[in-house]
Amino acid sequence: MNAQEFRQRAHQLVEWMADYLENVEQYPVKSPVKPRQILASLPAKPPHDPEHFDLIFSDFQEKIMPGITHWQHPAFFAYFPANSSFPSILAEMLTATLASQCMIWETSPAAAELEEQMMEWLRQMMNIPDDWVGVIQDTASTATLCAILTAREKLSNYQINEQGFANQAFTVYCSTQTHSSIDKAVKIAGLGKQNLRKIAVDERFAMLPEALETTIQTDIAEGKRPLCVVAAIGTTSSTAIDPLRQIGEICQKYGVFLHVDGAYAGTAAILPEKRWILDGLELADSYVFNPHKWMLTNFDCTAYYVKDKEALIRTFEILPEYLKTKNDNQVNNYRDWGVQLGRRFRALKLWFVIRTYGVAGIQAKIRLHLDLAQLFKQKLEAHPDFEILAPVDFNLICFRYKPLIINDLEQINQLNTQLLDKINQSGKAYLTHTKLNDVYTLRLVIGQTQVESRHVEAVWDLILEKVEELN
Repeated sequence: MNAQEFRQRAHQLVEWMADYLENVEQYPVKSPVKPRQILASLPAKPPHDPEHFDLIFSDFQEKIMPGITHWQHPAFFAYFPANSSFPSILAEMLTATLASQCMIWETSPAAAELEEQMMEWLRQMMNIPDDWVGVIQDTASTATLCAILTAREKLSNYQINEQGFANQAFTVYCSTQTHSSIDKAVKIAGLGKQNLRKIAVDERFAMLPEALETTIQTDIAEGKRPLCVVAAIGTTSSTAIDPLRQIGEICQKYGVFLHVDGAYAGTAAILPEKRWILDGLELADSYVFNPHKWMLTNFDCTAYYVKDKEALIRTFEILPEYLKTKNDNQVNNYRDWGVQLGRRFRALKLWFVIRTYGVAGIQAKIRLHLDLAQLFKQKLEAHPDFEILAPVDFNLICFRYKPLIINDLEQINQLNTQLLDKINQSGKAYLTHTKLNDVYTLRLVIGQTQVESRHVEAVWDLILEKVEELN
């Protein structure tokens, strides 16, 4: 493909992209294909000779698109959103065109310095402590791993990186509701899952500080070394908010590293009226949230902040001769701020989004989602056969169908399993589930970029329609 054909095909694809986003509601939200159906449609061997672009793009539309779940559909209410926006997509096109490898300042000075400034912008937008600094990671899972590794090195005086483990029995703490990435990070960090303590939660599914302190005291008495607590600002199942200030005071009392996971809900702190969720953050050591979930910036873009920059860098820095440059002492070489050596130019799309919408525009979008969540909550509260199962502090609503005449938990759980299947099979909306206290719980998240009140009204009508079919 030469430059002339590239120009032609690029225009063709942009037209398709605009049409797709304009008409995405015409697709079933969740892909209806069966397992391995797409694989069966693909050739078993690669082509020996070049193939024409028209054929490739035709196959994309006919073979790939049926297997796509449409995350940018306004009726995507599943998991947490990965919302995007037009300026973010345009910036990503530029990122792909430049194809920069942004591992150190020298390999792309603009990428390093724009990232530094974007982290400062976000810090100001969220009211994160003035002396904290940020770096863009790929996902919150990676950021959590960075936090636990940094905690491990600080507590060992950076000797585990040098000498390996010497029978240290480190322990890590999180609530029973926190994300599975903590389990994975503990395994990768070599700490062992048996040393991960899952702390009990209260009726709002938030960590109990007194249970945390008791567990830490027990571990110390048994010769363990408490290493890190992971507190959640918005758990995955229900967006529960752990009492950050109380947890922070406990961590300071026992010299334990505190990492705060605000992966999804942390974006709400852009609203002054929601800043209370970060009360006590100054007592923590690190904090993460994902602009690629709820800030109109397409995946991947994770904002990771630390109080002690030197501890982070000492944990990860490696300086082979071929990466040394004369400017190393004057700039940020972000390859030393995390796991990856190779890094994408993620700051560009964040820059485009913040400048296009402005802080006020992003705030307006978040407030809309919060208002729509309250609208859906009111519908549930007004119906005798539905029950809200967790506080609605953000834009996630946890609920279930519970007919007044049925009291058997297993039967109610089965009804809700069937209801979810019917909703998702319709292609008109996509929801997911969790379990809260063994109760099968439907999760509806209103955070897609183009979602409007009419989509909330439509999904409510769809739920009622599928309830009638169950009956």
